[in-house]
Amino acid sequence: MKTIFIVEDETGIRDALQLLLSFENYDVRSFATVEAFNNRDQSVVPDVFILDVRLPDGSGIDLCNQIKENEATSNIPVMIISAHAKAENVINSCDADEFISKPFDIDDVLVKIEKLTA
Repeated sequence: MKTIFIVEDETGIRDALQLLLSFENYDVRSFATVEAFNNRDQSVVPDVFILDVRLPDGSGIDLCNQIKENEATSNIPVMIISAHAKAENVINSCDADEFISKPFDIDDVLVKIEKLTA
C-alpha cells in the first residue's frame, strides 16, 4: 500500500482528499499545519507529498524546498495544491513535481498521483 502525506489547513479539503484517497487504497496521513507535519513520525516515509501553499504557520513552497533539500526525501514526488498561486510561480519557487489549482477535479488529482507513484 502506498502512503500519501497531505498538508492542508482547510478541514473540508483535507478530509475529502483523505477519504477519497483511502478508498483508492492509499495509506493517507494528514496534517493541518507545518508544525504538525514537522512533528510527525519521521520513520514513515511517504510515496507522495501533497502540500497546500498557504498554511496558517508557514508555506507549502517552503515545505517543498525542505523536502527536496533533505537527502532522505529528495526523490519523493511533491504535488502542490493552491487556490491562489499560479503554477509557473510555484514551479519557479520550488521543485514540485505536480501542481493542482483549487477547486480541483478529484479524478485529475487521482490520475496525477497515479503517475507520480508509478
